[in-house]
Amino acid sequence: MDKLIFTALSGAERALRSQQVHANNLANMDTTGFRANMEVTAAQPLESGFGYDDRHMANMKSDALSTRQGTVKETGRDLDVAVAGNGYLAVQFGANEAYTRAGNIEIDAEGALSVGGRPLLGDGGPIILPPFHAVAIGADGTISIQAPGGRDMQVVDKLKLVNGEAGELTKNEAGLIVARSGDQLAADPAVTVRNRHLEGSNVSAVEEMIATMSLNRSFEMQMKLFKASDNMNEAGNRLIGA
Repeated sequence: MDKLIFTALSGAERALRSQQVHANNLANMDTTGFRANMEVTAAQPLESGFGYDDRHMANMKSDALSTRQGTVKETGRDLDVAVAGNGYLAVQFGANEAYTRAGNIEIDAEGALSVGGRPLLGDGGPIILPPFHAVAIGADGTISIQAPGGRDMQVVDKLKLVNGEAGELTKNEAGLIVARSGDQLAADPAVTVRNRHLEGSNVSAVEEMIATMSLNRSFEMQMKLFKASDNMNEAGNRLIGA
């Protein structure tokens, strides 16, 4: 069987997987702090053992993350923060930790802070605030409260803010960002936040739609190649049987 059929199937599979990546991006256009995925594919030659290797397959790699900044909007809410640069908030994920750009922090009746239902981490672990009348989050991530009946703001904890390059990061099964190495990222004092602001998704609807249309055309072309390879195999079989 001619290797072209494997090339066509590989290209079609790559197009289908890429469609899934872009569909997921579009579905999260309105998700706070969402980082778009970018599918990565490399060409892998099919060794023939002789002559010129003119057949290649698509070798799909792990998805990469887009670190482009999303739109930052003011909300006026004391517990909303937008992380600057390539920084991330740290949240608890099972026995480990993961990272997120979503800054819509929630607080429960016990004073525990969370993002997306996962405990928000500070310098000493999950952050739990004592009773307060007012709360403020500084640019460096320090959390200050005004105790009931008090007059001055007092620092009670500090957000764990980390920095990570796109090539070092991936997403886990829950869609949270983690280090590819599996290690925890160290707190970076250079990372800052904007209080009373939120960053939206960094997905571009126009770019995702253009990519989707291009993949549709690529899939159609791969199917034509598949049919052409099948026809060539049939012709070769007829010649051998003649």
